Amino acid sequence: MSRIVVITVVLLSALHSAQSADQQGILNREFIYEDAPFPQCHASTIVETPAGLVAAWFGGSHEKNPDVGIWVARRENSQWSTPVEVANGIQYTLTDGTVKRHPTWNPVLFQYADGPLMLFYKSGPSPSTWWGMLMQSTDHGKTWTVPRRLPEGIDGPVRNKPILLQDGTLLSGSSTEFDGWRLHFEMTSDRGVTFTRTPATHDGKTFGAIQPTLLRHADGSIQALNRNENNNGSILSTVSRDNGRTWTDLEETTLPNPNSGIDAVALADGRFLLVYNHTVRSGDSPRGREMLNVAVSDDCKSWKAALTLENERKAEFSYPAVIQTSDGLVHTTYTWKRTRVRHVTIDPARLSLKEIVDGRWPSK
Repeated sequence: MSRIVVITVVLLSALHSAQSADQQGILNREFIYEDAPFPQCHASTIVETPAGLVAAWFGGSHEKNPDVGIWVARRENSQWSTPVEVANGIQYTLTDGTVKRHPTWNPVLFQYADGPLMLFYKSGPSPSTWWGMLMQSTDHGKTWTVPRRLPEGIDGPVRNKPILLQDGTLLSGSSTEFDGWRLHFEMTSDRGVTFTRTPATHDGKTFGAIQPTLLRHADGSIQALNRNENNNGSILSTVSRDNGRTWTDLEETTLPNPNSGIDAVALADGRFLLVYNHTVRSGDSPRGREMLNVAVSDDCKSWKAALTLENERKAEFSYPAVIQTSDGLVHTTYTWKRTRVRHVTIDPARLSLKEIVDGRWPSK
């Protein structure tokens, strides 16, 4: 073996070791699909069912285009199935029989332990005018019921997974964008037959907040972390101590948010794990949605850097979804350059945590 080859092998080995050390805890990284009949995708969701993982997202020509539908894939025997479109925004008019189609948006999956798999999504021209839709599956995502529209004024979980309360009530984080960006919280105690909804928890003026992700704390309180309308703002937090009926005033956290979706999960070991873009819209490097990160906290106040999932100039990595499965592993899916959905499996026990000093994500 020549000296140049030896040096190359040593350098590559060292680089691999450095990358592995920096990404300690990642067990698997894959795309849910390589090719699809749609050029763009966004807003994935993931859930564990008795038959394995199920993921969904919206896909079509581009966001807001009427051809955008809801697509689903199932992961069984370590393989993802071919994506299938299960819902679209086709509307029939009764007067002349013509077909009008609206785009669909933001699917959210939820699995009842002893009941159906729920698929919430939105349909309509825009986020300020859309309405909530619901489908169910009793065979772990293979087949689905006919979509039905949710009651007027009910959107369902607007982007992130709901949580099931001890009394069987499903609590969803919702939000509206037609009168400022404002948070609402919706509840159903009969698996989607009827719903109640809180009034907006804030006026949408001091803060514009949407797309809450819900976290349960050991003291019984529920915290919602939220996307911030301010391009150079921070993730916003609010807390409920009465199972989602009332909420505290919004407060800024120490984590940046470049007006982009986030998701978090309360881990079985008592910690909290958050997937988000640790960037600002401009004036920082990287910027906007160019870097996607994982942070971990013991109290949802002080966070430590865990992983850099993506970091590429002028690219987009966004709208993560994250869950912890029954085996203790964490699964996250997210938009990869608007063309594919990436799935990453993480062992939270093996994460190497680093301090976030002065709000700066550690480079190594």
